[in-house]
Amino acid sequence: MITHEMEREEGARSPEAEELAQLYAQSLKDLQEGQILKGRIIAITEKGIVVDVGYKSEGILALDEFPDPQALQVGDEVEVLLESVEDEEGLMVLSRKKAERAQAWERLMATANEGDLTEGRVSRKVKGGLMVDLGGVEAFLPASQAFLRGFGNVDSLIGQTAQFIIIKINRPRRNVVVSRREALAKEKEAQKLKVFAELEVGQVRQGTVKNITDFGAFVNLGGVDGLLHITDLSWGRVGHPSEVVQVGQKISVQVLGFDRETMKISLGFKQLTPNPWDTAEQKYPVGSRIHGRVVSLMPYGAFVEAEKGLEGLVHISELSWTKRPSHPSEVLKVGDEIEVAVLSVDRANQKMALGLKQTEANPWEIFAAQYPLGTRLSGRVKHLTDFGAFVELADGVDGLLHVQDLSWTRRYNHPSEVLKKGQKVDVMIMSVDPESRKIGLGYKQLMPDPWSDIVSRYPSGTLVEGKITKIANFGLFVELEKDLDGLVHLSELPVRLPDRPAAAPAEEGARTKEGVVAKLEAMFTVGDSVKAKVLRLDDEQRRIALSMRRVE
Repeated sequence: MITHEMEREEGARSPEAEELAQLYAQSLKDLQEGQILKGRIIAITEKGIVVDVGYKSEGILALDEFPDPQALQVGDEVEVLLESVEDEEGLMVLSRKKAERAQAWERLMATANEGDLTEGRVSRKVKGGLMVDLGGVEAFLPASQAFLRGFGNVDSLIGQTAQFIIIKINRPRRNVVVSRREALAKEKEAQKLKVFAELEVGQVRQGTVKNITDFGAFVNLGGVDGLLHITDLSWGRVGHPSEVVQVGQKISVQVLGFDRETMKISLGFKQLTPNPWDTAEQKYPVGSRIHGRVVSLMPYGAFVEAEKGLEGLVHISELSWTKRPSHPSEVLKVGDEIEVAVLSVDRANQKMALGLKQTEANPWEIFAAQYPLGTRLSGRVKHLTDFGAFVELADGVDGLLHVQDLSWTRRYNHPSEVLKKGQKVDVMIMSVDPESRKIGLGYKQLMPDPWSDIVSRYPSGTLVEGKITKIANFGLFVELEKDLDGLVHLSELPVRLPDRPAAAPAEEGARTKEGVVAKLEAMFTVGDSVKAKVLRLDDEQRRIALSMRRVE
């Protein structure tokens, strides 16, 4: 080599050698460390690759500077970076890798700016993040910028090629910082815009169930999520969306609506299958019977599933002919398989009324046929009210015996004056209405009406004697004979009492009423015998007016 020969002949140089040394020294002055030079391979040894860069000197490149040293041949041209003009052995210090990095940096700086999208390969993990190879230039990817949301497993990215956004370039230090998160966000936004540009109401698209909540499922349509509400999952009853779809499941959905400003999409799943209500009127005509399953109980009735997506309501009033349950759970439970009758079908409002009792014979119609009007039969007093008594005539069939129908002649204030709960009593059928389930009963009708005889026996002016049965604020009731009372008004008493003011305030009226009764009770006692004169008989009201004052 020239440099070695120059060293050996340093002591005795010829003029030609001296000139050659000067030319070599002059050529080295034109070189600068960090400069990229073109060289030619002149030898391949076990120690390295000898490269002639054309400046009267050679340099050696390590074998690991080349990805495939076996493919190299003498005469191949390579670009190298000059690290040092001369080492201890007088050879140039060259680097092919540094040359490639320097060239890559120049190319990157010539084309890239902060905010640009670029492609790179994640090469290795470092403290705080990853290093990304951008075509020969290593860029730093902070762990916080590696994933779209939160922090993931950065090791999973090593070796992957991906898109990155250049977020910072430090030219003096040759540092580049990139973000995968921003690139993913940008890609997602582009995908959203693309999807929204293609959307149409009624369109059927493929998607993947991304997330499930209590109110529905979110379906990814390829960059944008749409909401599949629980009410649009199935025509039938759905307790939770997980009953129909699962996370990761690929499904077809229909676009029900979308808003490009808010980026919201409403999806439907059940709309891809026929609506069972469209044929409900033809499939379930009024009067037909169907077998169904009780799916829900509410205070007002039970919902019965006739088929998937089609339910009808059995109102609480349609559960039984005879029972009056306070809640449907007294008759049915969820899961019961029952037969019901179709009462009505409303396709427009998707409602169907069903009846359970209609699958059995109507005991009220049976009763009406068995017991015509005027029939006499026995019953048991089931319940007493202010207006009368309910009498059980058959299993679940009750009739009302009104208080006015207890006696022809006596007016009772409450049926308990004559009847007791559980008492057996004979009654007459006065009216039957199977539709409204009402039966009118009579008790006094079992006996002849005595009024015509009473009128003949108690003409006006007749003197009578009887016992006081009741003291009221308006007078005294006097029993003339069994179950026959007459009224002695205050104005017809032996001693005149002041009448209660017609327009007295409520409290004052009450005090006046109590005062009148107190005075009467001081003068008379229930059970006292008194004499009176018949003033008149009221045929319409069946009342007899008496006077004690006129007896005198």
